[in-house]
Amino acid sequence: MSKTVDISHDFAAFVAGTNYADLPAEAVEGAKKSILDTLGVILAASGVEPAVRGVAELVRETGGTPESSVLGFGGRAPALMAAFANGAMAHCLDFDDHAPEGHHPSSSIVPAAFALAERAGGLSGRRLIAAVAAGHDMFLRMRRNVESRQDWHLTTVLGVFSATAAAAHVLGLSREQVVNAFGIAGMQACGTMELAYGVGSDLRGMYAGFTTKGAVLAALMAQKGVSGTKSMFEGKAGLFNVYFGGKYDREKMLQDLGSVYSGGEILYKPWPSCGASHGFIHATIELMKEHRLTIADIEELRVNVGDFQHQLCQPIEGRRRPATPADAKFSIPFCVAVAATKGQVKVSDFFGDALRNPEVLAAAQKVVPVLDNSFDWKSKLPKGRLDIVTRDGRTFSRVGDEVPGDAECPMGWDYLFDKFRDCASLAAVRPSADKIRKAQEMVRHLEALDDVTQVLRVLS
Repeated sequence: MSKTVDISHDFAAFVAGTNYADLPAEAVEGAKKSILDTLGVILAASGVEPAVRGVAELVRETGGTPESSVLGFGGRAPALMAAFANGAMAHCLDFDDHAPEGHHPSSSIVPAAFALAERAGGLSGRRLIAAVAAGHDMFLRMRRNVESRQDWHLTTVLGVFSATAAAAHVLGLSREQVVNAFGIAGMQACGTMELAYGVGSDLRGMYAGFTTKGAVLAALMAQKGVSGTKSMFEGKAGLFNVYFGGKYDREKMLQDLGSVYSGGEILYKPWPSCGASHGFIHATIELMKEHRLTIADIEELRVNVGDFQHQLCQPIEGRRRPATPADAKFSIPFCVAVAATKGQVKVSDFFGDALRNPEVLAAAQKVVPVLDNSFDWKSKLPKGRLDIVTRDGRTFSRVGDEVPGDAECPMGWDYLFDKFRDCASLAAVRPSADKIRKAQEMVRHLEALDDVTQVLRVLS
C-alpha cells in the first residue's frame, strides 16, 4: 500500500476493488446478519418511537422523485431523504449492532446502501453484501486504530466515511470518484459525545440519519463529477490530525487491506439499550435468578463503573427518572431497575407509561454508582461489576461478562430471526407474518437474489 499519498487513496482502491468472490465466509455472514438486524430495528422504530414520526412527515413534505423506500411508514422518497429517514430510525432504539470496541457501523451503512440500491435498480445481493462488508471493514479499521476518546462521537465522525464506502461501492464509483466521495463526506463528519452525556434530546437516537444522508450525498456528488478534497484523512487539517491530534496507526489501518475483512466480528444486541449497560443488565438478571431474589429483598444495587459508564449514571436523579426513551436507554440505573423488577428488558420498557412505572422507578432509587477505574473504556466496551446488597446483609457480586451477543456468546441466525420477527411486528405499517418470513429467508440467502429491492418490496 502507498506510503506517500493520503490514506483515502488506499481506502478508495479497496472500496472500488472489493468483490463478493474474494470475501471470507465470516464477512459474508456478518454483512447478511447486519442487513437483517438493521432492517428489523428500523421497522420497530417506526412504530414505537414517537420522535421519528416528525422525520417521516418532513420527508413526505419535501416531495421529489420517489426513488427509495421509507421503511416502516411506507411510501417512497428521493434516495437522499429516504436514507435520512431510515438512518434516523436505525439507531433510535439503540438496538442496532456494534463493534466489540463500541460504536455502531451498520445503522449508517445499511440504510445508505439500500437507498442507493433502489435508486440504481437491479443491484444483486452479492453486490450489496460486498458493499456492506467493505463498509464494515473500513469502520473497524479506523475505529480500532485512532486514539480512543470520549469527546468526539466516533460513530458519527467515522461512520460517515464507512457509509460512504458502502454507498460508493453500490454506485460502482471508480477509485478517483471514491477519493472525491471521501473528501466530500468530510464536510459531514461531526458530532460530539454530548449526544450521549446530555439528556432530554431526541438526537441521541437519530444521529445515524445525518451520517447516512451525508454518505449518500457524498457518493452522489462524486458520481456527478464533483471533486472533493484529496487529503481528507491525513492532510494538515485532515480528519486524523484535527479530530485525533495525529494519533492514529496508519500501518495497522492498511494491514491486509483487501484480503482480511473483519465484518464477521460485528456484535448483535439482545437488549435495546446502550451496550455499556448490557453487562449490568446480564449480571442483574443472572444474580437474581441464581439467588432467587426479588426486588423486595434488595437494599442496594451497586454498579461499579468506569469513566464512560459513570457518565451514564450522571446526574443520578435524572438517570433514575429519565424523561425520554433515549435517556432511558442511556441510563444504567434505569436499565438495571428494569432488569431487576422484570427479569428481562424489552423495547416496550422504554416507551410511554413504562417510563413512569412506579416499581421500576423505586428500584432505580436503589441503584448506586461506584467509580472504578479498572472499568475505564480503553479498547473493548467495558463490562463493569454489579454488587447486590440484600436487606438481610448479604452481598452477591458478578462482573458483566459472558453477555449474550458478545464475542464469547455470539448471536446466530435463529436469534436474529426471532429478533427480526419481533421488531417487524412493531412497525407503523406492519408486514404480515408471511412477508416477515419471506424477508428473513431472502436476506439469509441474499447472495442468490438478482435484485435486492425484492427484500424491501416484501416489507413495504
